[in-house]
Amino acid sequence: MKHIHSCLIILLLTAVATDGRTVEMTLQPAKAPKRVQKNLLLPKAEEQTDADAMPLYERAVQLLPEDSQMDQMNQWLKMPPSKLPHEQVQATLEQFEPILQLLEQASKCSHCRWPYWDSDTISQDLRRYRGLVYFLALQMRLEVSRGSFDEAIGTLQTGFAMAKHLAEGHSFLHGLVGVGISAIVCRQVEQFVQSPNAPNLYWALRALPRPFIDLSDWAEFEEPHTGKTARLLMNRLDRHVAALQCVEALRLYAAVHDGKFPKELGTITQVLVPSDPVMQQPFVYRSTGSYAVLEAPAPEGATGKWDAIRYELSLEE
Repeated sequence: MKHIHSCLIILLLTAVATDGRTVEMTLQPAKAPKRVQKNLLLPKAEEQTDADAMPLYERAVQLLPEDSQMDQMNQWLKMPPSKLPHEQVQATLEQFEPILQLLEQASKCSHCRWPYWDSDTISQDLRRYRGLVYFLALQMRLEVSRGSFDEAIGTLQTGFAMAKHLAEGHSFLHGLVGVGISAIVCRQVEQFVQSPNAPNLYWALRALPRPFIDLSDWAEFEEPHTGKTARLLMNRLDRHVAALQCVEALRLYAAVHDGKFPKELGTITQVLVPSDPVMQQPFVYRSTGSYAVLEAPAPEGATGKWDAIRYELSLEE
């Protein structure tokens, strides 16, 4: 059992390695909406039902395609939204519309009652559940490429809700898969904010719970490796969200300062700029006006390249 869990943990650590990438972003200035509730990234409480999401996810997993079809989707997900072959992507998404409908329906459920799987079942099944998020990622990119931002935000909601549902499971691996799904959805937010005329998601990102995936119980687990991994992934995910919130604060600042980045993050007074939750201090930032770098260094003692984050930002002229 421990061997199975260790292998999946290694796989998931690789899968959620959003940190350590140098991400180049071309942005447009954008003011944040005045209504904080306008663009939430989780379904509103009044939209939720008392139904159980688990049977819906189970049905969606049963509809997953063969690996060859997933390979094509993965190729499309490496493209910027503007380069997607719209007709082909649309035809693929229509083919698997039942999966997308089930995921949207599940996102509106207030809870998810996962069964107690045995050790031989859990790793294989959870990896399949993680595969569902790629349909949402592709759908959001297509929506963004068409300028359908309300629909794209709805798809992001479905993805984040799915991540929270996965983390409600009875095992540490459920939490890890929830973190992995969250990281994939955060990458789609990176694409969203770069789109021409994209609305500012500052308030939506700020409204997400912290920690987004709560692995606190596992962080105190008696097995040291499990506790260390739990703390690392929980904090690293929150860092990713905080960095995206900083990006949106920068877009907001540029919208009211002649399309220029601030010289320092402390210059931003319109909204609160979050600090790096890993280092417990402000993100490292430098700017030349139309170009900026936002980064968070790896903490002392870190051994993985994934323990740092760097955004290279430029503003469209």
